[in-house]
Amino acid sequence: MVIKVAKFKDVASGTQNGQFTVGDRDSVTSLEDLDPIYKQLIDEPVTAVVAVMGSTGRPNLTPVWFDYSGDTIFLNLSTERKKAEWLRANPQVSFILMNPANPYHWISMKATAFREISEDDPVEGQRVTDQLDFIWTKYTGQEGPYGLRDPGFDERRVLFELKVDSIATFGKP
Repeated sequence: MVIKVAKFKDVASGTQNGQFTVGDRDSVTSLEDLDPIYKQLIDEPVTAVVAVMGSTGRPNLTPVWFDYSGDTIFLNLSTERKKAEWLRANPQVSFILMNPANPYHWISMKATAFREISEDDPVEGQRVTDQLDFIWTKYTGQEGPYGLRDPGFDERRVLFELKVDSIATFGKP
């Protein structure tokens, strides 16, 4: 699969004609193929902001932990959250990850959910739990298991798999 990459002109090296517009366009077949200055944003524990369409027809923005492999993003959600319901109703999502040390260095990804796996699935359910434990460790530095399950009920998780449709990049670290 080919992922379109729009490289915005930035001002990291000074002002230029057409700054803040798309300069070059490229394509990659995997997130692994991204320029290392943008790949670091998805490899390091940078919290993403995800936008999903809410029930009112407006985008709902939420900070999330995520992971990826190849051209697939993994988004692990509690089945009790509205975000899971909204994602099922409209599978198009957008992510942005901004460098915590420099907000003018970011990557934006548009993706489409194509599959969901329940933690209760008898065949693949353990994969959902394992992925949740992995991102817990990635983002907190603590060993698993995931430590934020809601103690008020038997919180169950669902893993959404999303194909990356396009990417926009901006700035330098």
